[in-house]
Amino acid sequence: MIQKQKYILTDCDGVCLDWEEAFMCWMKEMGHQTVEGYQFMYGVHKRFGITKELSNKLVAQFNASAAIGFLPPLRDAQYYIKKLAEKHKYKFIAVTSLSSDKYAQKLRERNLNKLFGSGTFEEVHCLETGADKDEILRYLAFQYEGCYWIEDKITNAELGSKLGYDSLLLEHGHSMHAEGDFKVVKNWEEIYNVITG
Repeated sequence: MIQKQKYILTDCDGVCLDWEEAFMCWMKEMGHQTVEGYQFMYGVHKRFGITKELSNKLVAQFNASAAIGFLPPLRDAQYYIKKLAEKHKYKFIAVTSLSSDKYAQKLRERNLNKLFGSGTFEEVHCLETGADKDEILRYLAFQYEGCYWIEDKITNAELGSKLGYDSLLLEHGHSMHAEGDFKVVKNWEEIYNVITG
């Protein structure tokens, strides 16, 4: 097993990258409007008042587009991920339900390297759009058990804890009152303090 202090496993969208803001702009360009109170809803179909089937198609289309290579960092992620990598010598393992499109995957890797430094993300595991992370997290647990796992989806944070990771849930509007076998954090400054504290 790899030493806990050397590796951090993390989701990308909604944790390291501001997927939501980029997607919202793209959806507006496509003529879709959000519903009232969307900030506190989880799921594109709920936020835009469309069917789940249509929302899945739109997310897959966006995730396989060139736009996916230009996502901005989420909140203070860029500063603290670089600090964890450069000052404390952490390596990051990304687990992202992005797309099975090989070009989208290359754009994801390039985006991460550009924002956080080349080599900061030692591995980038790209799953199909919206895919469950159960199998990949179970597989990686053999190598990275006890490492930190950072997510923004409650069920995935819970899953991480069950598999032996030290789970942190990055808070969003839809998860402000989340409770479970994980620690809720508001930003990367809090994550940094938990990991280095």
